[in-house]
Amino acid sequence: MQLVKPSAHYQQSYIEYIAELGNEERYPFPLDFDHSDFGAMLEKISDFARGQNLPTGYVASETYWLVQGDELLGVANLRLTLNDNIRYCGGHIGLGIRPRFRGKGLGVELMAQTIALAKGKGINELHIHCYKHNLASAKMIIANGGVLDSEIELANQTNAENQHDNAGAIIQRYRVC
Repeated sequence: MQLVKPSAHYQQSYIEYIAELGNEERYPFPLDFDHSDFGAMLEKISDFARGQNLPTGYVASETYWLVQGDELLGVANLRLTLNDNIRYCGGHIGLGIRPRFRGKGLGVELMAQTIALAKGKGINELHIHCYKHNLASAKMIIANGGVLDSEIELANQTNAENQHDNAGAIIQRYRVC
């Protein structure tokens, strides 16, 4: 397994990954990008990494794919900075594991590799958030040194990247130093 930058080499596996997700909420947010023009989607991901052409409320972020051979197993997104809204609810790292590869410890591995990348970029205190009901995510964060800092209740949409209606949900905010 290795972490790679998104590329056309994994297009077929990416399309299969999206199909496998079906109607489930997609994490991290770049999985919501339109992929009908795969090259344009890759360019959009590159723009986000360079901090260019960002919608209001977004910050520069890098997307990584966890792959084994030609198979895309998971996706991580690392925000390089936080604005006030994302610091409040969002954090530095979002990730997801392809449904058929869940429950095999890949999330812990993907989180560990993403934290290592962040630390290599000088981000020494990471904010990582998850829904309280998502026990798998909480366990993954804790397994990577996360310490629960606080919990908040979502009153409504709190930032541009949170495009889903989750009012009333409890968000756990962890820190990894």
